[in-house]
Amino acid sequence: MSLLVQLDLAPTDEPRHSRPAPDRLIAGDPAFKTWAQDASRDDTVKTGIWEATPGETRSIKGETFEFCYILSGVVELTEEGKAPRIFRAGDSFVMKPGYVGVWKTIETVRKIYVVVG
Repeated sequence: MSLLVQLDLAPTDEPRHSRPAPDRLIAGDPAFKTWAQDASRDDTVKTGIWEATPGETRSIKGETFEFCYILSGVVELTEEGKAPRIFRAGDSFVMKPGYVGVWKTIETVRKIYVVVG
């Protein structure tokens, strides 16, 4: 196994399909696709591509750290007690452990993710 992993930004294999848990859904009917591409350190570090259709969900990171790089689309993230922030293709951000807020997908979004925890 190589220790250098190139991510496929336009995967053609079948993704894992999911929807938000009912207690996390705020508005709309978002659908998610996940193309997991790598896992390391006993599955505590995960990397891949994720896509979501428009809708609003509650985002709760718990003990996980997540880095995101937006490949396409537009999202609005609102951390509890903070002003909304817009992220578009080419933007990146980190949600640290303890983050709680609202993830609003305005235009279908596709991102690279790295989750630790």
